[in-house]
Amino acid sequence: MTAPILSMRGVSKRFTLHHQNGVELPVLDNVDLQVRPGECVVLDGSSGMGKSTLLKLAYANYRATSGCIQVLSNSGSLLEVTQASARELLQMRRETVGYVSQFLRVIPRVASLDVVATALTDGEVASPAAVADARAQAAELLERLRIPERLWSLPPATFSGGEQQRINIARSLIKPRALLLMDEPTASLDVANTRTVVQLIQEAVARGSAVVGIFHDPDVGSDVATRRIDISCFRSKP
Repeated sequence: MTAPILSMRGVSKRFTLHHQNGVELPVLDNVDLQVRPGECVVLDGSSGMGKSTLLKLAYANYRATSGCIQVLSNSGSLLEVTQASARELLQMRRETVGYVSQFLRVIPRVASLDVVATALTDGEVASPAAVADARAQAAELLERLRIPERLWSLPPATFSGGEQQRINIARSLIKPRALLLMDEPTASLDVANTRTVVQLIQEAVARGSAVVGIFHDPDVGSDVATRRIDISCFRSKP
């Protein structure tokens, strides 16, 4: 059997509420999850059950309270996320793991085309030819996501929510990743663009990427899922 890209074993997460005299809020308990290449695992469950927390644990935005989280790198080595250094996590995010959040965070005054293109050259000294190729790929993806060409030279901070989300998706999907974490990527999109994002996810899975996603639209989840998990089975009991 193919080795998993993401392995979570015995993972728990509790938040300490310092403004409430250190009260601990249990969220997830004893998460055991393995995701392999070519899988799209959809997390089901009502709001507030810990779905986004699970993604943030895998991306190391949150540190697990206990347990083991491993990501298989492009080189074939295993990274223990809970013990990784800041440099190792940065490398993981550049090369192996993509994360589509519900919000776009970019450097002000950077053109949308470059926001997407630099995802291909981030951390590298790119030649003029490589930069031109990255911009060409970015243009193709922006066109596919129906971002008008007149907006490509503008920073996305002034765009609508749906336009910003499509920039976010393009930036995260332009570079092939072994693991994609997706937190409601289609929440602010219309029907046509939702359909395009579904196709992009399906293409990534067909190439061998592993995907873990949260989708507010049950039809979207059904369209992309190869497996579904009810997050309540990992829900910590107070």
